[in-house]
Amino acid sequence: MRTFEYHAPTSLNEAISLLQEHGEAARPLAGGTDLVVQMKEKATKFAAPSHIVSLLRVPELSGVSFSESEGLRIGAGATMSQVADSPIIRERYRAIAEGAALVGSIQTMNMATVGGNLCNAAPSADIAPPLLAFEAEAVIVGPSGRRKLALEEFFLGPGKTALAADELLAEVRVPLPPPGMGSAYDRHTPRKQMDIAVVGVAAALTMAGERIERARVALGAVAPTPVRAPQAEAALEGQAPSDELFARAADVSAAECSPIADLRGSAEFRRHIVRVMTKRMLREALDRARSG
Repeated sequence: MRTFEYHAPTSLNEAISLLQEHGEAARPLAGGTDLVVQMKEKATKFAAPSHIVSLLRVPELSGVSFSESEGLRIGAGATMSQVADSPIIRERYRAIAEGAALVGSIQTMNMATVGGNLCNAAPSADIAPPLLAFEAEAVIVGPSGRRKLALEEFFLGPGKTALAADELLAEVRVPLPPPGMGSAYDRHTPRKQMDIAVVGVAAALTMAGERIERARVALGAVAPTPVRAPQAEAALEGQAPSDELFARAADVSAAECSPIADLRGSAEFRRHIVRVMTKRMLREALDRARSG
């Protein structure tokens, strides 16, 4: 590992000032489950930072909170364990809790943060599809102040986000879920734990009587970024749920994605898994919507 200077700010403004001062030579450190590994194993493949700005002591980035007027706030420094174990997230935003619960081992979940996972911008990130299905917003802070960005626009490509070098993801805001909504997330991996998604699928359905009022389908690991499947969503909305409808929507979802072929699976294999898992997640989301 190359040498670096370590900074431990105690406020968000101080952290932003350090990033602004050191520019491209600085990298923020959250849980470290991605960055430390990159610094150890990929020092020759990316620009190793000479300044590390730790975010562990920045209180503005911590915590999970909820209100009936504003919905859910997840601080960028909240760990996957905090999200997975949060009673309000498990009750009202089930798919988000399920995504967080799949990030590595228990030890990893206790270290890995929501902000770090999103800013690493891996197409396979398990927390991203559920947040997309709930139409989450990223709250970004920099020298010019705060700005909001739809999470769908936050990801630009593998390892690339809309953050400037002197900006930080401060929190994620998730709207209040409407009555009659159910959600689900799962992924396909060769191993049950300690693996990354070959395919991840999140679904959220809002029912109005016996019709699907609103549908959201989000996919991971099948495009350069986590993505929504808008054509599949449109095929579902206004329809009465059925296995046939879900099969058609799953076919559309598979056609919308653009997976690569690698050692973990061919592009056609990934499309097949998208079909299978989209149907499964839609059924699970429907069951949860009906059960309240």
